[in-house]
Amino acid sequence: MELASDNPLLSTQKASDSGLQAVLHPLVLLTISDYITRHTLREQPGPVVGALLGQQNGREVTIEHAFECATKTNDGEVTLDADWFVQRLGQMKTIHSSPQLDLVGWYTLLPKTGPTPSLLPIHNYILSEHNESSLLLGFHPEESVKHDAGSRLPITIYESNYEAEEPKNEQGEDKEMRDGEPPLKLRFRELPYSVETGEAEMISMDFVARGAGNATAVEPREQKKVMPGGFDDPKGKRKMDIMDPTLADVDAADDELHVLSREDEEMIAALSAKANSVKMLRARINLLATYLERLPPSHLTGDDTTMATGDFEPTVPLNHVLRSLQALVNRLSLVVPSATEAYEQEMLREANDVHLMELLNEVVQSATALRVVGKKFNIVETSRTQNKKYVDDSKIMGGRFAEV
Repeated sequence: MELASDNPLLSTQKASDSGLQAVLHPLVLLTISDYITRHTLREQPGPVVGALLGQQNGREVTIEHAFECATKTNDGEVTLDADWFVQRLGQMKTIHSSPQLDLVGWYTLLPKTGPTPSLLPIHNYILSEHNESSLLLGFHPEESVKHDAGSRLPITIYESNYEAEEPKNEQGEDKEMRDGEPPLKLRFRELPYSVETGEAEMISMDFVARGAGNATAVEPREQKKVMPGGFDDPKGKRKMDIMDPTLADVDAADDELHVLSREDEEMIAALSAKANSVKMLRARINLLATYLERLPPSHLTGDDTTMATGDFEPTVPLNHVLRSLQALVNRLSLVVPSATEAYEQEMLREANDVHLMELLNEVVQSATALRVVGKKFNIVETSRTQNKKYVDDSKIMGGRFAEV
């Protein structure tokens, strides 16, 4: 392999020697893409690092979910925050318990040439503490900007293995292990992968595709620097105000107060999108209500005498609204389950489980409060007993001194 000679971390063996196969789900790509976008736009420090969850069945490893990880830097070496990672991994395993998912690897940004030495501390930590056959998913930013038809995904999946250092002229040959040879070193080998999509992921991909069709690039607006109180001042101040330094300071402070951060702009964009959706829904409902109000009485009561006498004068043209309503009604059978009784029982069972968990939570909280009250009562009783004993001892000692 040519890459093996350029990158010392790549294995000299072929990718098909291990027989391991990776199955990648699109939801992982969406999570990684979203994390990279937020990390870049917010200009956050540190590398892009995340964990991969999936299952391993024989020689097949599925990569189904991903989440971002917190890192820390020690003496220029980037590592995972171990306490945070263990806690978050436990939470993710609890959420994805049916089917049970486990840590199968991690992801980061990599050049096309392969892994770099800076990622070895994180990979060694995962190998030693969580999964000794952990995978590495490398996302190539330089490849993601290409939009060629039929191009591959800008990712590469690696498996790691410990191999002995061999001279270039003896690579690929079987060699007997002897004492005194150099120790094994960590090497990465590219794995073949396939993309598998579930029903829920198809819905998510369709939603993202529809949203991406209407997405636009938003660039920060350049602030126009003008002289406070000059002719270019949008507030309409008079030019004479420039002579007053107090007004100039107030205008400068006012301009600084109106500068929004990236998080504020994202929140405003999200709220604006929701407000537009509510307005559109209200307009559609008003349209349907107006259409139904303008229908003749025969359509509302079922009396078709006007049609028989020919006195019917349509007050509203017949259009696609009724056909759309009829199509919506016909699709309701697809939404409502066929086994209604079983569905209601399942919903009742789920509701009972939720109420049972709430009751158990209240019982545990009550037991905890009762335990605290018991501890406080024990402290008070102990203190009272000690004080009483001290008083009794004082009386006895006082009586003895009186006798003496």
